[in-house]
Amino acid sequence: MLEMDLLGWIVVGLIAGALSAMLVPGRAARGCLANIVVGVLGGIVGGWIGRQLAFGDPQGFIGAVIVALVGAIVVRVILEAVAPQDQRR
Repeated sequence: MLEMDLLGWIVVGLIAGALSAMLVPGRAARGCLANIVVGVLGGIVGGWIGRQLAFGDPQGFIGAVIVALVGAIVVRVILEAVAPQDQRR
């Protein structure tokens, strides 16, 4: 299992959040801090999804980013769905 400190998870969150912002259209949760939060939440959601599907723990930094990216896409899609209509333009 990948052992990372807080700074490592922030970096993974930033990368996953920024990539998910490029892949999911919309205007909700944009910016550096929002991308980090979405990415870290995505890591939690992606890890949960991976455990439910019995994929096991991610191996290495790239595996952590991929798991966080999948979760961040899910989080960002949910945020876009619940965002007020005037923010979606």
